[in-house]
Amino acid sequence: MLHRVHLRFNMEIKASEGSIGIPFFAEGNLSDQEVIFGPDSISKLGEVAKELGDRALLVTDSGLAKAGHAERALDYLTRSGLETKLFDRSIENPTDSSVRACAEFARSTEINLIVGLGGGSSMDTAKGCNFLLTNGGKMADYWGVGKANQSMLPLIAIPTTAGTGSECQSFALISDDETHMKMACGDSKALPKVTILDPILTLSQPQRVTACTGIDALAHALESAVCTKSNPGSSRHSSEAFKLIEGNLPAVFSDPENIEARGNMLLGASHAGAAIERSMLGAAHSMANPLTASRGVVHGIAVGLSLPIVMAYNSEEQSVRSVYANLARIIKLVDSDTSDHDASKKLIGRVKELLMLAEFPKSLSELGFTHSEIPNLAQNASKQWTATFNPRPMDASIFEKLYSQLLNPEVCDTDFSEAV
Repeated sequence: MLHRVHLRFNMEIKASEGSIGIPFFAEGNLSDQEVIFGPDSISKLGEVAKELGDRALLVTDSGLAKAGHAERALDYLTRSGLETKLFDRSIENPTDSSVRACAEFARSTEINLIVGLGGGSSMDTAKGCNFLLTNGGKMADYWGVGKANQSMLPLIAIPTTAGTGSECQSFALISDDETHMKMACGDSKALPKVTILDPILTLSQPQRVTACTGIDALAHALESAVCTKSNPGSSRHSSEAFKLIEGNLPAVFSDPENIEARGNMLLGASHAGAAIERSMLGAAHSMANPLTASRGVVHGIAVGLSLPIVMAYNSEEQSVRSVYANLARIIKLVDSDTSDHDASKKLIGRVKELLMLAEFPKSLSELGFTHSEIPNLAQNASKQWTATFNPRPMDASIFEKLYSQLLNPEVCDTDFSEAV
């Protein structure tokens, strides 16, 4: 049951016999990215790889190598005649130095193709390696958009988690070794040429990883829907992502072996990634990064904890409230005649329900944070790039108010209308 989708104006879909219908991944997009979706679609890796190169670097992490996924990918590549080298030392929250290590390894192999296999960290490492290998310098040189002057190698992205959506983005998120600041390095040349979405690969993830990545994908859908760079193209992806994630996340929690729900989550996360690629994120991610940097809070938990309070703050803006209300109506959470105010509150309530199903903490105090840490967290959050795209203005004083509320479990029942 494989679907091949080219993200072009004249979208082409190739499906194997007996396939079931899925939402078109993209329609009317100016992109040459190809998406292959379906159980066991990784078996197509060798076939698509040999169209792009003959000397490949496979980038993954040690855990996936131990799980056998890397060996399987290597087998498909070598059987198709590609000389392939394995780099299995990608780390969680990759840094400039860890990416440099990958690039130095790649320089000795004379590769002409990169394959990223794993979660967002492995794919970010693969993209970062591509920047350094083809354009030189350090990752800070590419912080921002469109700073790579030279062409880049073709990249195949194979996610093993339904979370970051990195497989449909041209950005690599790399941390500075000294400041721990996350650098978003984006360039259209870094967008994967081919993305393979195989839900079977996500079955090996522990339930906690499934929960963290799933909530992260939910946040991507909701933040990209209302950020200042939102547009009709990104909104279509955000809406599709939210429907797929909200409708299938509970099933993945209750029945981890549900391959249909896993597939829909993977597709939803990729839609959310495509939405980010065409727009941006917001203040929930700005608040999450300092929590991770200061106490090592897992990204998905940090984003999930921040999301409802940021949504409550943003919903004081009528235009944002209208978007939230529409999403609530799309999933039949409310009737069509429900007011925007009530519908948006219902949506925030639904997000809280999903966080409860994920068994996430409800407050910063549960994670060991104290009030004395809030000013520093707020300062760091205000420096995050994503904060500049939040639909309501953000500064350190507002972040301080939001973090202060997060020390209390009843975080989203506060009226933020006077916050600015």
